[in-house]
Amino acid sequence: MVGGWKKIKDVKNNKEVQQLGKFSVEEYNQRKVGGDAGGSIVFSEVVEAKRQVVSGLKYLLKVVVEENEIADTFDAVVVVKPWMRSKELVAFAPSTK
Repeated sequence: MVGGWKKIKDVKNNKEVQQLGKFSVEEYNQRKVGGDAGGSIVFSEVVEAKRQVVSGLKYLLKVVVEENEIADTFDAVVVVKPWMRSKELVAFAPSTK
């Protein structure tokens, strides 16, 4: 059943959410710099997350990263289809809030 966004509680201790945050940063780095470590951002933690049931699960993550020892926050959208064992980074951009 498709629904609205639901806030995920206790994000800092949710291993799945933290892994999705790390995945989003790795995918972003791969697309941005082709996997070259130079100019990459480094995953720190997910500080906020929401989930929506679509054709799979769509996650909206607020991800804290570091670049040149400066912390910044990005919004990531990841779609997970467990039955296909797939996850896809749909969006990754500097946070507006």
